[in-house]
Amino acid sequence: MLNLKSASLLVASALVIATAGIASAEPRVGGAEMYQSKNIIENAVNSKDHTTLVTAVKAAGLVDTLEGKGPFTVFAPTNEAFGKLPDGTVGTLVKPENKATLTKILTYHVVAGKMSAADLKKAVTAGNGKAELKTVEGEPLTVEDKGGKLELIDAKGGKSTITIADVDQSNGVIHVVDTVLMPN
Repeated sequence: MLNLKSASLLVASALVIATAGIASAEPRVGGAEMYQSKNIIENAVNSKDHTTLVTAVKAAGLVDTLEGKGPFTVFAPTNEAFGKLPDGTVGTLVKPENKATLTKILTYHVVAGKMSAADLKKAVTAGNGKAELKTVEGEPLTVEDKGGKLELIDAKGGKSTITIADVDQSNGVIHVVDTVLMPN
């Protein structure tokens, strides 16, 4: 015979089982859900891992652009990625007199159009192991598949790995990267 305590445990167990396989419909970046219904800026401001990027985007005057229709593919460096730069670099770049340099660096992280990780891998396969993307900044960025992980190679030979791919936005897609990319 099922008593009240057993019935309660049975219902609780059923709820745990029913919800165990259900993940959030929206991916999380920097502890925050990234909503497909929001644009790149609306989502990025909520990521605790991208506060430096958001500060830089504001200093460069690129907020309106990245809130625009797009679509854009953004390779978004984390705070840790910016931390790999030499001491004082970020502080110097966000100064008004360095806006042009900052804009050049940030727009080097953006490609016109929406390219998923699968699209990037297809381009790499079609390119016999490498794909060249034209950034909004104008210089090329190379993509390679390194053991199933997508790696970006900048104009100076620096390498950055996509750590979180396919964070869809209303105006494009974000791929989180672990190193700041540098144009010439």
